[in-house]
Amino acid sequence: MKRLSIYLMLSSLLIANSVGARSTDFNENWQFHLGDVPAAKEQSFDDSKWRTLTVPHDWSVELSFTQENAGGSTAFLPGGIGWYRKSFTLPESAKSQVTWVEFDAIYNNAEVWINGHKLGFHPYGYTPFSYDLTPYLNYGNDANVISVRVDRSAYLDCRWYPGSGIYRDVKLVTVPKVHIPQWGTFITTPVAQKDRAEVSVQTTVVNQGGQEESVALKTTIDGQTETTEIALAPGKKEVITQTFAIENPKLWDTENPNLYLAESTLSSGDSYTTTFGIRDIRYDKDRGFFLNGERTVFKGVCLHHDGGAVGAAVPAGVWERRLKELKALGCNAIRTAHNPPSEEFLDLCDQMGFLVQDEIFDEWDYPKDKRHNYKEVAKSEETEGYTRYFREWEKKDTDAMMLRDRNHPSIVMWCVGNEIEWTYPGYGDATGYWSKDNDADYYLHEPPYDDEKRRKLFDEADRGEYELAETAERLVSYVRALDTTRPVTSNMVMPTVSQFTGYAELLDFDGYSYRQAVYEYGRERSPDRLIIGTENWAQWSEWKPVLDHDWMAGIFIWTGISYLGEAREWPQKANTSGMIDIAGFWNPKAYYFQSLWTEEPMVKITSMPLAESNYLVDDAGGIVENKDKPREPYWGWPDLVEHWNHSDSEDVYVEVYSNAETVELFLDGKSLGEHTISDHEDRIFRWVVPFKAGELKAVARKSGKIVSEAIIETAGKPAGIQITRYEDKMDADHRDVAHVIAQLVDSKGRPVRHEEATVHFDIEGDARNIGVDNGSSFSVQDFKADQVTTDQGRCLLIVQSGNKPGDITVSAKGDGLGRESITIPQGG
Repeated sequence: MKRLSIYLMLSSLLIANSVGARSTDFNENWQFHLGDVPAAKEQSFDDSKWRTLTVPHDWSVELSFTQENAGGSTAFLPGGIGWYRKSFTLPESAKSQVTWVEFDAIYNNAEVWINGHKLGFHPYGYTPFSYDLTPYLNYGNDANVISVRVDRSAYLDCRWYPGSGIYRDVKLVTVPKVHIPQWGTFITTPVAQKDRAEVSVQTTVVNQGGQEESVALKTTIDGQTETTEIALAPGKKEVITQTFAIENPKLWDTENPNLYLAESTLSSGDSYTTTFGIRDIRYDKDRGFFLNGERTVFKGVCLHHDGGAVGAAVPAGVWERRLKELKALGCNAIRTAHNPPSEEFLDLCDQMGFLVQDEIFDEWDYPKDKRHNYKEVAKSEETEGYTRYFREWEKKDTDAMMLRDRNHPSIVMWCVGNEIEWTYPGYGDATGYWSKDNDADYYLHEPPYDDEKRRKLFDEADRGEYELAETAERLVSYVRALDTTRPVTSNMVMPTVSQFTGYAELLDFDGYSYRQAVYEYGRERSPDRLIIGTENWAQWSEWKPVLDHDWMAGIFIWTGISYLGEAREWPQKANTSGMIDIAGFWNPKAYYFQSLWTEEPMVKITSMPLAESNYLVDDAGGIVENKDKPREPYWGWPDLVEHWNHSDSEDVYVEVYSNAETVELFLDGKSLGEHTISDHEDRIFRWVVPFKAGELKAVARKSGKIVSEAIIETAGKPAGIQITRYEDKMDADHRDVAHVIAQLVDSKGRPVRHEEATVHFDIEGDARNIGVDNGSSFSVQDFKADQVTTDQGRCLLIVQSGNKPGDITVSAKGDGLGRESITIPQGG
């Protein structure tokens, strides 16, 4: 991950948030078996015939897509029960210390044993947890065995693909008996100005020894040191507050994500390192969000946690590429829909300058029907999921998210739930939602805003066992007990009812889910509350209110990147809503939002047959929307392509995206007319062109000067493969990755986007193939394969590094396409 160091003030800041040298990477040399083996919890069990692997690991993504024991909501990939075991030793010197194991997350229903002693059960698959191993450990030459049983036999327990297994990092921590516990620091910046900052460091110190201990805590930030001495009784803990004044601080923001390091040392021998940023955030009910005093609009996207071909076990390098692509299209904010992400992901957001809404739950007291998504029919053992444990675990899991994540400067708001209302009886009745045949009527219009009628319907409804507002009050209280420096919200899909039921009043501002139709109503009813679109379609109608109203702080588009699952019909493995597909390739709507969200000149050409489009040519020669086939107003996008291969003489609808003042279109050098952006409210330039093979060129101008150009040419048959790499190199650390892209080309080297072929990959050197894909949500080819059939003439190979420095050679070949190779330097 060395290439990220450009974002950091010190190379040492590559240390993960709140992890110091006392932590050992515990990811390698696990034994794995798919299937239930109850005896595997015993230390003496023989696992020598099991598979040896490195975690993070997702077993489901290694399997084939299937319609048996799987479903579209979880990507048609099976679940099951899996066991992990790891043997390790500790030196005799560790006897006088404390040792625990940290799991950043396991999906799901994890049971953990050490040397045959059961440590506990953790049902939620998205939150971190740890266990104290000290009472049960062996030292010296005697081995220890940690065993983990993961039960994902409820294979439809999520509305999207969750993964299966130990899919995030594991660490082993050994410390003196007087030490700083896991997540033992909390750093805030009460003052964060350009000329001066005040940094407050709260450090928890615990004594797990048998006698009182006197220790000194020394904390160093930016060359300043504060020392505090305390006497700590056995079994006690104390929170120590130290304050630092930083002159002319380097503030953290989205363009300059400067980071600082707090180094905490105890005289007992413990040391702890925390990465943080100095920044000021403020929310104004009339003017939106301010970062370091500057009004900043959320140009946000929602993201699930899978990485396409690698499933839920996503290497940091895969996220790095995805986040860079989101930055390129103008995105500055991410909503972690609908659960806490990995610690590595948040570290990257800190380093790359993203604003984050950290979200904890998709379900509370009542489950969502995963087979039918929001069309509630019934619950079952396969689909009930976490809700059966929610009441017992809600505080533990919320606390875990808060304690792990609250030092990340990227996080600027907390979210306690996603579209929870429709799971509680009474809410649907009050909106009239469930009586509707067409969801569109509810999303775009909703019944008249008769609050009294709604209250009556709500009060008369069979409200069930639980009240939403009561549960929300508890969750919000858990968050505020651990952090009051950031606001708390929720993603409300029924905000007009939430206003009078007490739910919205518990939140610091209103998060609306696909409810731009009621923004004005919400503002009129609650003029003292800021509104953010926390889930929005990638459409002009969703972005326009942000431009029109300062009290709209921004939006979060569903989604930035397409994701596995949340599909219904075979063979659809992935949702198609992303501006970037599951292989990391841009869709036309990504270029559209790049034209709305960025200032660097750009222009992009797309096209489709006019007869298949949403447009007609009227009698005056103008391009008008087809009323019988209106443009998709929701998650979809017209089936526009990025090539110029159509049928001879057919009329082709051409759609061009640009942030320039004018765009002129040329076919083989002949002008087809110039359009001005001010004539197109939605900032989409449109032409209808009789197809002719050749070169289609778009010229973008500002103040009469050419600022950007785009060209697409009619391509011939596939004749070869162009192979490129996304990264310049890989680190030989067994974790780094490189993305290799194969594109079909014709005999003249032009990209072929209209025909497909099967590409075979080979790797030479100390590296391995961890996934192939073509980006199509409808391809059910195995991810773990050495060949893949292209989509739009392209495909992706993800290579993971080994431990030996040296060049890695990747080759791609296909029938009649020859063989092309590329070299990836792999350094130490």
